[in-house]
Amino acid sequence: MREEPVGGCLCGEVRYRITAEPVEAMYCHCRMCQRAHGAPVTAWLTLPLDAFAVTTGNPVGYRSSARAFRHFCGRCGTPLTWREADNPLLVDVSVVPLFECRYHPPHFWECVHAVGH
Repeated sequence: MREEPVGGCLCGEVRYRITAEPVEAMYCHCRMCQRAHGAPVTAWLTLPLDAFAVTTGNPVGYRSSARAFRHFCGRCGTPLTWREADNPLLVDVSVVPLFECRYHPPHFWECVHAVGH
């Protein structure tokens, strides 16, 4: 990785950085992700938990099912992460809040977000 990707919520309360290459990148269209994100599909990066660092703010977490915890911005509601309750070594990070993403996993994205948009 050349630069550490950074991201954050819509309102700016939460910011984070990614310090390692993703283990995996994927789309999810399960009913839980649809409801949590208000969308038909969600894009995720799977990272080692120690490669995800919150630099500003404090995401709010909740147990969304027997299987997982989700974290989001408590101020604006932006969904941020998903963690398996039984595998706390990995974290799935929502792709949308990344400011720039240039990973090229199978069949997916080149996105650039301008801060403030």
